[in-house]
Amino acid sequence: MNTTLAAAKARRTVATIRHWCRLGAVAATKTGGRWVIDEASLNYRISLDKPAPKPVIYSTETMTAIGGNRWTKAGKDRVYLDWTAFVPLEISRYNTGNIASAAWNGEAIANRQAGLLLGSIDKVYFDAHTGKLHARFGYSESRVATRDEVWQTVVAGVRAAIAAL
Repeated sequence: MNTTLAAAKARRTVATIRHWCRLGAVAATKTGGRWVIDEASLNYRISLDKPAPKPVIYSTETMTAIGGNRWTKAGKDRVYLDWTAFVPLEISRYNTGNIASAAWNGEAIANRQAGLLLGSIDKVYFDAHTGKLHARFGYSESRVATRDEVWQTVVAGVRAAIAAL
């Protein structure tokens, strides 16, 4: 395989491929003034470029790092999270505190539905003893998203926030 084909396969420039050849990062020989690159070696080098995904570790340190408040009392060790920061719910309010406008996933929704979404989950906390996220569900449920859908969105948002640390 020549440098042009290797560059196209690796999605790099030809100069980068030549540099890899000179450094020995890929197995290559120079014949007739051109680099002949071993395809298996190039595939291995390409696989090294992709970073391994960081594991998502639930701990009190990671939960406080993403904005949680730690609370300990009576043998309980918890980190409470503002779950609305982890869902795609955008709300603007009047000075009175009432909802002026709302959107879920960028799509406008009724103010009443936004209030029902906010009432679908009361609390979200991480229990340090069990190592799990817990939620206390509210009494309301919106037509926009069910409680379970909101909870799954919260969990996905927390996981994404931890992975971004």
